[in-house]
Formats: sequence, structure tokens, C-alpha cells
Amino acid sequence: MSGVQLVEAVLLLISLVIVSNVISHYLVVVPVSLIQVALGLGAALFFKLSLDMQTDWFMLLFTAPLLYNDGRRFPKRELWQLRGAIVGNAIFLVFIITFLGGFFLHWLVPAMPLAASFALAAILAPTDPIAVQSLASRVHLPAGLMHLIAGESLINDASGLIGFKYGIAAVMTGTFIWTQAIGDFFYIAVVGALAGALLMGIINLVRLWLLQQGINDTILHAVLQLITPFLIYLLVDDVIGASGVIAVVVAGLLTNASGNRFISALPELRIVTEKTWDIVVYVLNGLIFILLGLELPVAMHATIESRAVSTWQALLDVVLVYLVMLAIRVGWTYGYMWVTAWHQPNADRPSVYLALLNGIAGVRGAISLVGVLAVPVLLPSGAPFPERSLMLFIAAGYIVLSMIVATWVLPVMTKNRAPLRLRGSAVEDAGDVEDAAQPADVRLMTHAQAQRVLYQSAVRKLESERRETNQKPVLDLIDEYQHLLRRLELQEDDSDDLPPFIQDEIALRAVGVAGELAALEQLFEANQVSEPLYQKTKRRLHTRERSLTAMAQNHGHLNLSDIVDRAKAAIPHWWHKVAAERFGRTLNGERLAVEKAIAKGGLKALSEYLRQPEHRARQFNRQVIYALIVQYRNRIATAKASAKQKSLQYEQEMARLRTLALAAERAAIHDLLEQGYITVAMAQRLSQSVNYTENAAALATLE
Repeated sequence: MSGVQLVEAVLLLISLVIVSNVISHYLVVVPVSLIQVALGLGAALFFKLSLDMQTDWFMLLFTAPLLYNDGRRFPKRELWQLRGAIVGNAIFLVFIITFLGGFFLHWLVPAMPLAASFALAAILAPTDPIAVQSLASRVHLPAGLMHLIAGESLINDASGLIGFKYGIAAVMTGTFIWTQAIGDFFYIAVVGALAGALLMGIINLVRLWLLQQGINDTILHAVLQLITPFLIYLLVDDVIGASGVIAVVVAGLLTNASGNRFISALPELRIVTEKTWDIVVYVLNGLIFILLGLELPVAMHATIESRAVSTWQALLDVVLVYLVMLAIRVGWTYGYMWVTAWHQPNADRPSVYLALLNGIAGVRGAISLVGVLAVPVLLPSGAPFPERSLMLFIAAGYIVLSMIVATWVLPVMTKNRAPLRLRGSAVEDAGDVEDAAQPADVRLMTHAQAQRVLYQSAVRKLESERRETNQKPVLDLIDEYQHLLRRLELQEDDSDDLPPFIQDEIALRAVGVAGELAALEQLFEANQVSEPLYQKTKRRLHTRERSLTAMAQNHGHLNLSDIVDRAKAAIPHWWHKVAAERFGRTLNGERLAVEKAIAKGGLKALSEYLRQPEHRARQFNRQVIYALIVQYRNRIATAKASAKQKSLQYEQEMARLRTLALAAERAAIHDLLEQGYITVAMAQRLSQSVNYTENAAALATLE
């Protein structure tokens, strides 16, 4: 593949990641990871796209940065508390699965050499860190269980790769040296961990030295953090010959240690770095599952096309291998719980249910498949590697099956009907984990409830600042907050039916549009509007009226024809406003007078409608009523102010009002925290959101 083709392929893959997340927004019952696998499979089948991804390159480009990031964010206290169980799962369980699973594979497929069976079982034994982290908090797995699975997935690759390496070597050479394998394992694990800690310490010292020299550029330090896992992996894996995987995990665990003074010295560094890592993780996680889909045809094609091996028999082999390895994992987990309860009387009683959850949640991912793809095609003698195609088929089928079972069975077992959210769909919110760790308290608000209080506090502050001279900027800002409040309402409603507040909004908007049409007719009858403007405005209002009727009938959605009609009617009206605001053109006086008159007519009709006893009894959503009133008032204020271009005074007043609104949000955060309605973690997240808004407003002012 040429350089140009490689760039085109990468752009296509990133585009597929974006498309997958758009699809998952509508197809919520299917996890985005499976959608990405399907898209990757489609790209391989229809576009004949293929990438020759070597295991070493895959580990460097994908595994190193993702494991480093997971290490940065992994809760250190839980890691230390579960150290025994994590080491047991990451080392001893992997070796048990390697041997028992290897013997079963050899019994199931006698033509597969025992050493090759061990190698296949070894590469399938470790839980994939990326796939495991894709299990979101919505599954509601017990916190300890999730930390255990995530912790073992960070370090079990060393065990699996050693078993795979020596299994393949035994097939190639016909010999296997136990002592050398055990010695190599301890070397790559221990030296890898020590090297990762040492290199991370050196990098931290370099950061501090840069700060002491006055080199405190935030972007420079952020880039240094981003290249850290690549540097450490290359040095440890290629130069020292130890485990680069364990090295980057240890480095990630140490990167945010309490002694790192550069974090407090550059507070904006954390914001920039975290958001940059969010983007990197978002793209890399998506690409991993896309690549998994791309590699499926490569792994399965030979077996499907072969006449010597039945495809159905191969699929049955996949199911049997999965069930046997699941049974081994469940049995190990239950046995470990039993031993722990025996030695620690206060420990939880052994639970088959928790053991089964642990077994199913230990999913495998693309790393296992990429490892199997490294199996040589030929032996040193020139003969084909025995049952290589079947090894690839079993590995690919096992990975997909483990993902599907975890996706569909875990929500049922945990009695959680919400769709499973995966890391590739959106960058996970670390605050969710922090909030979940807080003790249950009926007074505690959710993030959406607290955010609503902040927005409402800002609106009240803006209302108190409203004067005759600043109607336009005040109403513009209040309208922004009304849109934010509406988004919160939509995010909180997870029912299939049209939310009640949307029903109220459609009904009240229809009343307002009817009032606007009545006011337009009065203007025409009084000869206060020309025929062309009357017809254009009437068409625009009738289009809006039809779209509201369509939304009421289609659960709040518009048909394509309605969207096109609405756009055709709105574009000319929008262009006149843009011309006035951006190019200094003066709007037609007649158009302004009509716009002001029909807005007053809509507001009057809405007010009269709500004063009627039968409508007052319906108790429309007060937030919807207020939002519509603000919009009509804003239209009236806009018509008054649009005869001239927005002045510098308007911009200065907008900046002043926004500062007051953000100050009101910060005051609300302080009050909620003092009264015990939010946790410290949530207060920090809310404050960070306010800071983002303030920075974005400042950047917009500079443009």
C-alpha cells in the first residue's frame, strides 16, 4: 500500500468511526462497538479494504496509549485493595486457561498440534483492556467486580503473550523449555514494571526542570504527555526487551502521583491534556473495532472456503471453546471467592452469580485477533503451519461471540434495561464513576438537576438586569439558556413516547403561529403591508403551521418534505437578518414593522389562550411557557434593534451580562455544595463546565 493509499485508508477509517457514532445515536439497542465491527466488515467486503497490521505496530499505536490512559485514570486505592485477585487473574488464571483450554482444543481438533493449541488458548486467555473498558457504568456491575476485571486486563497481556510466543516456538522448533519460559515471563514483567516506573520518574523530572526554566507552555507540556506512552513502550519493548505493556500501565499509574508539582503549577494543563486525551481515546477505540471488522474476512475466509472443514462445524467449535473457557474462568473466580471467605470470615460469601458475571464480562478484543494473525504461514521445513486457518477462525469467532454475549446478557443479568454504552460512542465521563462511589443520599441531585438549577439561577440574574435600554442582549442570553434547559429535558427523557413538555411546546407554538397569521391578516386588511411581503410572510407562517402539525403526528419528528419546505421558507428570512448583522445593510422598514406586529400578535394570542380557564386547568409546562414568551419578546426587541447594525455597545453589554450570568452559576454551585445537594466531585465538574463556557465566550469575543 502506497503512502497516498494509506492516508486515504486512515481517513476512511476515521470517517467510519464518526458514522458509527451517528448510527448508534438512533440505533441505541446495539452497542457502538458492534456497529463499528459491522462497518469494518462492510469496508473489507465491499471496498476490498485491507491493512497489513503487524502485532508490534498495533501494540505501539493502539495498546500503548490506551493502556497508559487507563492507568492514569484507574483508581489507585481499588487497585491496591484488589492486588491479590488482580495478580491471580492476570497470571495464574491465564496460565490455567492456557493449559486446560489448550488440552481441550487439541481434543476438539486433533489435527491442531498440542503446542499450537496452547498458543491459541494463551492468546485468547487475557481479557482485552479496550474491550473491557467499553463496558460502561450503565450495566451496573458491582464496583469491585468492574475494578477487578479492568485491573487484570491492564497487566494480563504479558502472561498471554509469553504463552503464545512459546507455543508457536514449540511448533516451529519442536522443543519447549519450561525454565526458559518461566524466566522470560518474570524478566519481562518485573523489568517492564521497573523500567516503566523509572522512565516515568525521569519524564516527571524533565517536566519540573522545564517549569523551573520558565518553559511553561501548556501545549508543549500536553504534547509531552501524549508522546510519553510511545516513548516508554519503544524503549522498554525494543531496547530492553521487557514488557512495554506493563511499562506503560505503571507509567500511567505514576503520571498523576500526588508529588507531581507540575500539575498544580499549570492548572490549565489538566484541562487541555484531558480533552486531548478524550479525542485520542475516542478515535483509537473506534479504530480498534473497525480494524477488528476489517480483519474478520482475513481470519475466516480460508476456513469458510475450505471443503475439508465444515463451516458449521467450525462455528460449533467456536461455541464449545467459548463455553469451556467461560467455565474455567467462572470456576476460578468462585474458587477464589471461597478461599477468600475461608481465610477472611468477614469477606462476602461465594456467589455463583458474581462468578458468572465476572466470566461473561471478561470479553476479548482486537488485540487477541492481531496476535493470532502473527502465526507463521509456513514451518521451517516449508510445510504449511498446521490448522492455521482454523486457529484464525476460532479466534475471530471467539472474540465476536464474547462481545455479543457480554452486550446482551449482562444487561439482563443485572436487570438493567438501558442500552449498553461503550467507550467508542462517546468519551466516558470520569465523573460518573466518582459520583457512583459516593454514599447514597436522597438529597443528592443528579448532574442534570444541578445543571438546571445553575441555568435557572443565571436566567433570574439576567431578568433582574433587564432594562428598556438592554432588552435585546438580555433576551438573547436568556434565549440561549432556554435552549440549554430544553436540551436537559430531552436528555433526561428516555421514554419512547413524545415527552409531555414537547407536546406542550407544539400545542402552544401552534397557538402563537395562529395569532401571527391573524395579525398579518389585520395588517393586510388595513393596507399596512404590501402584497409581495404579505404573500411571503403568509407562506412562511403556513409552512411553520404545517410542520407543527406534522411533528404532533410523527412523535416530534419532521418528514423530509416538511424539512425542505421549512428550509425554503426560512432561508430568505434568515438572509435578511444576516445581511443586517454582518454586512451592515439596513433592513426594509416595512419588513421590520411586519415582523414586530406579527410577533406581538403571537404573544397576545398565547397570553389570551393561557388565561382561559379550560387551558389553565391543563397546567402547561411553565418552562415551555416562559421560553416561548422570551422568544416572542426577543423577536420584538430584534425588530426594534435591527434597523441598524449591532453596535459596540451591544457587544459590551453582552459581555457584561454573560459575566454576571456565569457568576450566578458559580454562586449556585457554592450554595448547592454548602447545602449538601451535590458532591465535591460534581461541584468540580460543574465549575469546569462554567469555565469552559467562559473561555469559549472570551475566544468568540477575540474573533
